[in-house]
Parts: sequence; C-alpha cells; structure tokens
Amino acid sequence: MHVTRRRMPGQVVGSLVAIVFGVVFVVVNSGGLPSPWPLVSRIAAAVVAVGLLVGLRGVTARPDEGKGFTDRRYWLVVLAEAVALFGGLALINGVWRHSELAVAWIAFVVGVHFFGLAVVFRLRRFHALGAVLTVLGLAGFALGAAGASAATIALVSGVLSGAALFATVAVSLRLTPPATAA
Repeated sequence: MHVTRRRMPGQVVGSLVAIVFGVVFVVVNSGGLPSPWPLVSRIAAAVVAVGLLVGLRGVTARPDEGKGFTDRRYWLVVLAEAVALFGGLALINGVWRHSELAVAWIAFVVGVHFFGLAVVFRLRRFHALGAVLTVLGLAGFALGAAGASAATIALVSGVLSGAALFATVAVSLRLTPPATAA
C-alpha cells in the first residue's frame, strides 16, 4: 500500500538538494581512501540516494512548495555562503597552498549557512545539521593541523558531511506525517 504524506514547505526541493550534494560530497571525497572503499562508498551513496528518492515519492504536493526560496533572506544566506566559499577557497588553494583543507572549509561554510536557513525556513532540524557540518569542517582543520593525510580529512569533512545530509533527509521523511483523507 502506498502511503501519501503531507510535506513541510520546501521539503521536496530541499531534500533533492541535500541528496544531490550528499552524493557529491561522498563521490568527490572518497577517492583517496584505500581500495575498495572508494567504490564501496560511491555505490553506498548511490543506493542511499535512490532509497531517499523513492521515499520522496510518497510525499504529496503543497501549494506553497518552494515559497521560501523566493524569500530575500534566503538569497542573502546563499550570497553570503557563496562569497565565503569562494573567498576562502581562493585563500586556501591559491595563497596558502593547502588544498587538502578545501573540503574542511566547504563543510564549515555549508554548516554555518544552515543556521541562516534554519531561521529563514523555521526548521529547527537545520540547526542540528548546521552544527554537525560545522563540526565536521572544524574537525578537518584540526586533522590538518595534526598532520593527517588529505584522504583522512576528506573522509571526515567530506564523506561524513554527505552522510549527514542523507541522514537529515531520512529524518525529514520519517517525521513527515501521513496525509489525512479529505
């Protein structure tokens, strides 16, 4: 039996974004792992992504879907994120020549941006996701300072960030109440 569920505003769009970036985090950052873990990680990410997409099929449409994405505050958060991402990456890669820390910076900035999105979308779970991604980014910097390999930094700040995005979508789907019959 197919159960339909009522979604929160922006849930499907936000979930699709999280799934795509979850896959990107895992695929891009698992390459430095010893064999067979890059392949295993990438297959696992694909399987999880497909499972989450299947889970989204049971979520019914809302007339206000995507409304938050037109909010000026949303675009200010995205603009601040883009400036921080590209500015920081220019320094990390070009000036300081520590490209192994780029993923830590990305996880940190993406994490911080979720605190702003939590306010814009009034979703408390974004605070938790923001905290997890921010900590994973900071952990990557700490690992770099301790002399860890680029692969270790990528695993912690990259692959685990992808897992956190997947977990957030799964929790969102789990907490979506079933639709009531009209």
